[in-house]
Amino acid sequence: MSDRIGMGIANFPFSDVKTLWRWIDLCEEAGVDSIWQTDRLISEQPMLESMTFMAALAAGTEKLKFGMNVVVVGFRDPLVLAKQCATIDFLSNGRLLPAFGVGGPIAPEWRVTDRPLKGRGPIADEALTLMSRLWNEESVTFHGEHFHYTNAVMEPKPVQRPLPLWIGGASKAAIRRTAQIGTGWVAGVQGADEVGPVIQQIRAALAEAGRTDYEPDHFGAGLGYHFGSWDDPDVQAQVNGLRRRFPELRPEQFLVVGGAKEIQARIDEYRAVGVSKFIMRPAVQGDEAIMRQTQQLLEEVLPVVHADAA
Repeated sequence: MSDRIGMGIANFPFSDVKTLWRWIDLCEEAGVDSIWQTDRLISEQPMLESMTFMAALAAGTEKLKFGMNVVVVGFRDPLVLAKQCATIDFLSNGRLLPAFGVGGPIAPEWRVTDRPLKGRGPIADEALTLMSRLWNEESVTFHGEHFHYTNAVMEPKPVQRPLPLWIGGASKAAIRRTAQIGTGWVAGVQGADEVGPVIQQIRAALAEAGRTDYEPDHFGAGLGYHFGSWDDPDVQAQVNGLRRRFPELRPEQFLVVGGAKEIQARIDEYRAVGVSKFIMRPAVQGDEAIMRQTQQLLEEVLPVVHADAA
């Protein structure tokens, strides 16, 4: 198993772009596995567009992998999205980790653009099938309910063959989608006790589908962390934000607060249920606080996780 620590960002948390690149350089120099950007096209808070950010990371780094957590397929044309992924993987020499989902019902894009929630699953299924074929086949002819392509050729192909195709979501449809066409799965805002049963169902669906090409360590989860106390204002701000968005969520499921021992213990809970890729998000505000929290994680937790997997 290859357990690895990645870092994630949702809203743009820095005061300027220079600080963002200082943080990315820190991650690359310390041996972070990957950087993950949350996908959101409509937001009051500043958020980077995922595919554009992936292209910037391709040019601005040499070793880091990078992915989007997760791009909502229904908000983008599959031909353009497939071309973007192929180009970014080509330019980065095979470091893209594309991840896709159908989009949760609370996403503001549905309401703002007046797009129907109903039917978004079948559209995503066709789009992802098309994208995978465009990356791997010389010429693609496809006639589905939503998309019709005739002799579509895409060059250059991605460097990674096949290009990874990670799936987000915990519904029965997401589990089926992962087993049919996915090469990895990433959890949403879920505790280890919720993630474990989903991984078991995916493994069962993979076996039923006869899949032998799915890597056993391609299960990921995101986790907010904070070196400090639950009473810290930044932690309370995170807790309040989570409660507003997910009233049913227990914040302590998704956030871990304390020292390296507590953070490592929470990671071990996820590892025990099958997760091996971790997207860690500092639960703090301000440039220097983010840098300190990241530095501490990379010094006190990352070496332990990576060494255990060596």
